[in-house]
Amino acid sequence: MLTIIDKYILKRYLVTFTVMLLLFIPIGIVIDVSEKVNRMIENQVPFGKIALYYVDFVIYFANLLFPIFLFLSVIWFTSKLANNTEIIAILSSGISFTRFMRPYLIGATIVSFTSLIMGFFFVPKASEGFKTFRYMYLIGNGREEMRDNTDVYRQVNDDEYIYVSNFNTMSETAFNFSYEKFKGDQLDYKITANRIRWNPKKKTYTLFGFVKRTVGELDDVIEKAEEREMKFNFAFEDLTPTVYIAETLSLFELQDFIAKERKRGSANIDIYLVVLYKKYSIPVSAFILTIIAVAVSSMKRRGGMGMNLALGILIAFTFVFFDKIFGVLAEKSSIPPLIAVWIPNFIFGGLAYYLLRNAKR
Repeated sequence: MLTIIDKYILKRYLVTFTVMLLLFIPIGIVIDVSEKVNRMIENQVPFGKIALYYVDFVIYFANLLFPIFLFLSVIWFTSKLANNTEIIAILSSGISFTRFMRPYLIGATIVSFTSLIMGFFFVPKASEGFKTFRYMYLIGNGREEMRDNTDVYRQVNDDEYIYVSNFNTMSETAFNFSYEKFKGDQLDYKITANRIRWNPKKKTYTLFGFVKRTVGELDDVIEKAEEREMKFNFAFEDLTPTVYIAETLSLFELQDFIAKERKRGSANIDIYLVVLYKKYSIPVSAFILTIIAVAVSSMKRRGGMGMNLALGILIAFTFVFFDKIFGVLAEKSSIPPLIAVWIPNFIFGGLAYYLLRNAKR
């Protein structure tokens, strides 16, 4: 049962966090517009697309930066409570510091659950719109950079392998195509082509300079044709997924995609796993940062709220720094993605425990 004090603190927690988001998001939009307006005008981007981009921008960055906003908002209103000696009054009434923390943890639960659902189902769609717009209109050769387009090797399934030297994503054409079909450990046949073009309406491929070599017991059978139309068990998008594909998939789609990419022997599997694990680790950080914020700001300091906010900003950006560093290490080094993604939470969880013990004293 929530007491009047619980409801008061919980209301301040949620309202301050919401106001913090509503204040900073327009600032982010203004900064983004000022940086990109010339590029948008040069590319004659329709206003409707720009409007949709900024809807996606709001969702994407609110989810990305919510730990910082949450942390600063908790420090802000808790410092005001401390400066008004409200916390002293609450603790002097016989309420323990642990009991005092309860409405904060309830608020963190609400925010974390909301972030979890958003990250599972809504943020991926916003990420797709945000990233695609940037690559299509704001980055130099964005359409080419959206996909891996050189030396693409894929294991389609357990028995099929393909390779192309490079893709032209605009014309949906690939060059120096090679397709190998196995039966167990033995090569069944191999198809090569100088050029291969995707036909989206027919869902087929046209192969130019077609050569098929079927392996026989005594001799191989070779077929040749200047042009041959064929169907394969893969789509053009499967061969060249966008570099940010994992961020655009909902939870279940991402799990299926990772399972498929494992079978294909994808070299980017660690990148996809980092995205998956962060869907769980970021909401947990709300609890850790809430505890740190309360422990830091619950004491009345000589420097007042300014000192608490300065310390809070330092801790918040240190957390973001660690999160980014270990995310990159998981993608580029041998550190397992699960461990790398959770290391910042373990480090700051230890800091939260230490600060909370001191705050209780």
